[in-house]
Amino acid sequence: MTVTEVAVTRTVALPEIADPSRVAPKDARQLSRLFFDRLAVLEEGTREYQYARNALIEMNMTLVRFAATRFRSRGHDEMEDVVQVGMVGLIKAIDRFELTREVEFTSFAIPYIVGEMKRFFRDTSWAVHVPRRLQEARIHLAQATEELRGRLGRAPTVKELSELMCLSEKEVNEARVASNGYTSSSLDATIGSSDDGEAVLADFIGTDDNALDLVEDFNALAPMIARLDGRERRIIHMRFVEECTQAQIGEYLGISQMHVSRLLNRTLAKLREGMLTSD
Repeated sequence: MTVTEVAVTRTVALPEIADPSRVAPKDARQLSRLFFDRLAVLEEGTREYQYARNALIEMNMTLVRFAATRFRSRGHDEMEDVVQVGMVGLIKAIDRFELTREVEFTSFAIPYIVGEMKRFFRDTSWAVHVPRRLQEARIHLAQATEELRGRLGRAPTVKELSELMCLSEKEVNEARVASNGYTSSSLDATIGSSDDGEAVLADFIGTDDNALDLVEDFNALAPMIARLDGRERRIIHMRFVEECTQAQIGEYLGISQMHVSRLLNRTLAKLREGMLTSD
């Protein structure tokens, strides 16, 4: 039976498909519209309703396998779990889809499927892949930070953490960066409800990034910073990357806070002049 012939029967009964999972994706898109149309008027719990819903699930399983390919770097055993949670997302999409949305079901379903897969990784592992040594360093970093904070009455410097943890300053900074990968928030997370249904985080994200206007300035600034001497670059890095105070910088360099202030102002003036005179 062709798709055209199936459409003629929509007012009578849904067509019996021997194996919905073997329907070609192109035909599945057209047949899905017919099945959704009938599903909207069928009584939930009836045999025909259950058949229509199950057929929609099986016809659109290719969407789950397609979405799972972006996680193909995972092991085989984990990929089986990924497909299973993706099926949960597909079922949610089927239960919530309406033809009146005037969007293709594939476009509607993919975010649900991928959202369930990402939620699976968020709940069972780090939000991003982090080497084991950095995962362990994150724990030690948290412990060392709390110990030094209590002892010093302030936030510890990278140097102080490095000495306590018996790690290089580079490794301490890597552990700090790795800590950012431990947790994340899903864009599909429900944060409230409205007249149009559930409100998710993604509904409130998507504004223009004004920082993009600074890209050219950063590109022009980079070679000027490279021409600074070692101490000037170190002061700039500690102040604006590590966000150290002038007192902390002075303590690290073995100079007074006032001297740090003079060096910082002189260096910034040099960079400012270079930016104003550059083409």
